[in-house]
Amino acid sequence: MAVAAFKGLFNSKFHGNKMMERKSSGIRRVFVQTETGSVLGIELDRSDNAHTVKRKLQIALNVPIEERSLIFGDVVLKNDLSTVRNDSPLLLTKNFMHRSSSTPCLSPTGKDVQQRDQSGPIEILVCSDHFSRIRKLVREIVEAMKFGIDPIPVCGGLGGAYYFRDCQGENCAIVKPTDEEPYAPNNPKGFIGKALGQPGLKRSVRVGETGFREVAAYLLDYDHFANVPSTALVKVTHSIFNVNGEVNGTKQQERKEFSKIASLQQFIPHDFDASDYGTSSFPVAAVHKIGILDIRILNTDRHAGNLLVRKIDGGGGLDQVELVPIDHGLCLPENLEDPYFEWIHWPQASIPFSEDELEYISHLDPFRDSELLRMELPMIREACLRVLVVCTIFLKEAAISGLCLAEIGEMMSREFRGQQEEPSELEFICIEARRLLEERNILSDNVRAVENEFQFEIDCEEESDITYNLEKKLAPQACWPLGGNIRNPLSKVEENVEECTEEDGNIIPPRSDEYAFTAQEKAPTVPRLSMSMKNVSIGDKSWKHENVMQKNGYLSGTSSGNRSVNEQFAGSTRFVKLADMSEEEWVQYLENFQHLVYLAFSNRKSASVGQRQRQRLGTSCQF
Repeated sequence: MAVAAFKGLFNSKFHGNKMMERKSSGIRRVFVQTETGSVLGIELDRSDNAHTVKRKLQIALNVPIEERSLIFGDVVLKNDLSTVRNDSPLLLTKNFMHRSSSTPCLSPTGKDVQQRDQSGPIEILVCSDHFSRIRKLVREIVEAMKFGIDPIPVCGGLGGAYYFRDCQGENCAIVKPTDEEPYAPNNPKGFIGKALGQPGLKRSVRVGETGFREVAAYLLDYDHFANVPSTALVKVTHSIFNVNGEVNGTKQQERKEFSKIASLQQFIPHDFDASDYGTSSFPVAAVHKIGILDIRILNTDRHAGNLLVRKIDGGGGLDQVELVPIDHGLCLPENLEDPYFEWIHWPQASIPFSEDELEYISHLDPFRDSELLRMELPMIREACLRVLVVCTIFLKEAAISGLCLAEIGEMMSREFRGQQEEPSELEFICIEARRLLEERNILSDNVRAVENEFQFEIDCEEESDITYNLEKKLAPQACWPLGGNIRNPLSKVEENVEECTEEDGNIIPPRSDEYAFTAQEKAPTVPRLSMSMKNVSIGDKSWKHENVMQKNGYLSGTSSGNRSVNEQFAGSTRFVKLADMSEEEWVQYLENFQHLVYLAFSNRKSASVGQRQRQRLGTSCQF
């Protein structure tokens, strides 16, 4: 059942892509961004290919196109551009990403880009019903710009950001150009040195792609559940933007206008952020909703500074507050990273989920979420969507098992022991699911080899005991095709709790919901997957990593203090990689992962029940 469901979802994705290709066969408008940040809007017709697009860029922006490729998300575009959606951003980048940080931004010489690019001052790149609020904001901003009300730079943060204002001069939106992110070519605060598309602050989040993630977090916040402000990906043209290597005049009429791709988010008036307010007064529901979103999208940078606090007069002289989560540019990494959840030690996170929250979690569908992001943000990488699927399944299983927000966050977070960073419990499960997948692949290869040799022996009419040959060739393989018990690294758990037996009455019955596995499971039995799973050493491999920043006070994901950008965002160790699996392997991997997660939570619940029973027994024996 599970395999069929997964395959059906993937088949629908491929059919959806085919529909998209057919719809994209006519004239489309795309926005091409060079590795230095310059952007040009181009009309595509059926005769256009990657070479003609690059030639148009060379003429309009005076940029070199030799040894450069046109990129659309994970895809290197060549002759066929039918997969490119209308209003999609493309990236022109070097084939080999070796680049000097001192390379200047190349801009048009003697030619005005805006004469060739007829787009308006602000254009929403992805148009759908999800961005109605943003369209209204854009109209207000454009109207204000006509009256000479220009944006103003934001002083804080590591990247370039700008407050755009309405006709009353009030901040109504914050715009973050992709080429002004930390390490990007046009960063205005000195954090430069990489081209767009290279690994950034987090190794699994590339330079120039945090804006996509800001929009993804908004799209995934169904029914405004976590209160994420309206966000869209836009092309903005203005002279306020920073371009390293360019000298703009001090007078407005002397400044050049530059077009940039950026995230545009509704500005939320607020009183302060969570670091300036006592967290104990935060509403439990607000903390839970933000935590649920952070777990789904594996937010690696949820610190107090990106939780805005708005006071709401509750009457009776007591103030109530509303929480607004912002800055989601470091969510949905391409591989499992160590998340940072500011709320993990707040008292609200230890309170069980409410019935409404459990119902919301139960209706989450990671495959529907992935389809939504593919349609609205076609440039997003498939590996990011796989992280979304894994984390959402983990959240759903944890909620079913009765875990609270803090417990889930702890299972997703890594620990430091001495100078060693160890995988989280979630990562251990992912590692084991991958090991089982590799063993099945090895078995399949060996079975095919045996079948080929078997067929060869028949063709040669050799008189041998074929049954004996098959058994002899398959005997040495420690595989699990028929469900037998094998030696499992995850069973090397410290004996912190006694093993539960049927006599204890703590055996968890099989599940029968939409994600559960049916009878005759093919995955091995994994005994005692408990809370001490992080003490396991998988395959006798030590997890030793040098130069890992110790977590203390503010962790590696925070943006506080006077530390450098490298100190604030230490490169995380990569224990789990999801991008290198084929679609077929990914389906099988999810089967393994789902089964191991269910067993982990079942054993965790059994251990917890057993511990409570022993505590009651110990109390009753006291005199």
